[in-house]
Amino acid sequence: MIRQEDVYPIGQLGKPHGVKGEISFWFTDDVFDRVDADWLLVEIDGILVPFFMEEYRFRSDELALVKFEDVDTEVRARELTGCKVYFPRAFADAVDDHLAWAQIIGYQIIDAKSGVMVGTVSGVDDSTANTLFHVSTPEEGELLIPADEELITDIDKTTRHITMNLPEGLLDL
Repeated sequence: MIRQEDVYPIGQLGKPHGVKGEISFWFTDDVFDRVDADWLLVEIDGILVPFFMEEYRFRSDELALVKFEDVDTEVRARELTGCKVYFPRAFADAVDDHLAWAQIIGYQIIDAKSGVMVGTVSGVDDSTANTLFHVSTPEEGELLIPADEELITDIDKTTRHITMNLPEGLLDL
């Protein structure tokens, strides 16, 4: 069984396109194309189900039209509308040096100066020019930490740790 912590979200399925089962796929990470994946994981009623892709074509930087195996009608494609799409972390890590923001959810933030674990990344807000990590901590609840490249000293995909040079007093806010 595929576990939620072993995957990360890369998009959502939209409306059917045509009558032969093709469906729009709004994606935030094109990892499926960079690693030449044969399948994607679609969440149906809380269960991650692999769907093999017959073909896909890009319509924009955020939209692709996908044809899945055994989805041959508009009705069947419509059943998938709104479903979230995921990709396996291990597969992306093994064959791709690129690390998408969605992939780091669940990583632990380590303070480079003290070596102390600050908390776990629970989300990433990249809606503004200053990207922020939402970090869940055992003591403080949730912190917002700037996801600035100058602050990040190391990212270890194996241990799922991000070591950061946090500015003095940031954790006291």
